[in-house]
Amino acid sequence: MSDAQRTAAEPSDRETATHRGDKLELRLWLRLLTCSSLIEREIRNALRQNFDTTLPRFDLLAQLDRAPDGLTMGELSGRMMVSAGNITGLTDRLVEEGLVKRTPSEHDRRSSRVRLTPEGKRAFDAITPIHEHWLESMMGDLSREEMRALMTLLAKLKNSARSHAPDNNPGENE
Repeated sequence: MSDAQRTAAEPSDRETATHRGDKLELRLWLRLLTCSSLIEREIRNALRQNFDTTLPRFDLLAQLDRAPDGLTMGELSGRMMVSAGNITGLTDRLVEEGLVKRTPSEHDRRSSRVRLTPEGKRAFDAITPIHEHWLESMMGDLSREEMRALMTLLAKLKNSARSHAPDNNPGENE
């Protein structure tokens, strides 16, 4: 078998590597992961090609856009689900570019609040409608009703995953 034939015969994602006999839970998990990965990859590529920016930068600006009073580094870290170290480096670069500013917290001098600058707000606002269009396009085969139903089911899955996570069941893995 040639390299090209071998590559064509290999699964293109985690989900396609499963078999009908595999547990439904595994197949569902891999389908969710595949969908998330596909969308994220396309958004990352489009942001890089069209705006010379990265998804983490866009995500940080989006979090600050939703918080006009700013956020602490810990709040940003929690909302973006990344380490404080990652947020610090990213914020430092955005401060240097004039897109965000840090101000000392009024309540805790060891902490600071990060806010969008007017330039950061303009940059974010320029990307937002195009980002929304990309998402609408990728989800274009779903009706509004299907999207609402999927949101409901995913909320139920999210709650189930949280309540049954191994960390929530001490002693189970001992």
